[in-house]
Amino acid sequence: MAVWGKVLGAFFGFLLAGPFGLFLGFYLGHKLDKARASVSFGARFSGKNQHENQQAYFHATFSVMGHIAKAKGQVTQNEIRLAMILMDRMALDTFARRKAQDAFREGKTANFPLEDVLDDVKRSCGGRFDLLQLFLELQIQAAYADGHLHQSELDVLQIVANKLGFSASQLAQIIAMQEAAFHFYQQGEGGGQQQWSPAYSAARLEDAYKILGVEPGASTQSIKRAYRKQMNEHHPDKLAARGLPPEMMEMAKQKAQDIQAAYDIIKKEQAKKE
Repeated sequence: MAVWGKVLGAFFGFLLAGPFGLFLGFYLGHKLDKARASVSFGARFSGKNQHENQQAYFHATFSVMGHIAKAKGQVTQNEIRLAMILMDRMALDTFARRKAQDAFREGKTANFPLEDVLDDVKRSCGGRFDLLQLFLELQIQAAYADGHLHQSELDVLQIVANKLGFSASQLAQIIAMQEAAFHFYQQGEGGGQQQWSPAYSAARLEDAYKILGVEPGASTQSIKRAYRKQMNEHHPDKLAARGLPPEMMEMAKQKAQDIQAAYDIIKKEQAKKE
């Protein structure tokens, strides 16, 4: 147990200000000991069983995805196709793909322990906001696979968001961002991930604003701030350093490219008005 902060704080506090300084120094030393203990725990967590933590995150991603897909009663071909698309984007080998498919099927079972799995996700992430946010974004993508967010799916997403520490307003904003991305990519045959078109229609421009999480009338400074925030939260190298499973790196890169593309669209539109 950390005590040196309290001991030294009380000692020097007494020398400088007598009895009052002793109590004040003891209190400040106690706060210092708690802070050091917290940092020490975080360091031990991030270095301990990192591979196991990554595998837990990977398994939970697809099992919760399967649970959400099953929420409205029957898993559609769109949900299954989206899961396969995600596996393709991750460039999973045969073994990893089989694990993802098994996890997806596990999530569809009637007795799937959703809240226990989400607790494991929080532990495997060490409470890191960006990893938890990416997990939630993936679940929203799965729920929106057929172009509609059904109430039963939203009910499950609210449980997921709440267990991971996201407020109702944060969930609503992330859903709006994911819906905007879905609409944006509804060009081209098959409805899969498409390249950003240079034909920036009003609807597409509106989607770009939503992807960054800003209003169309936002100032240049606000847009730049939102862009930097999004890039900081989704930068592949930072996510990798914080424990993102290697299998998900390609998806993180694509997300960063999407954010960059949305920002570029908005900048070009702003340049036309100058």
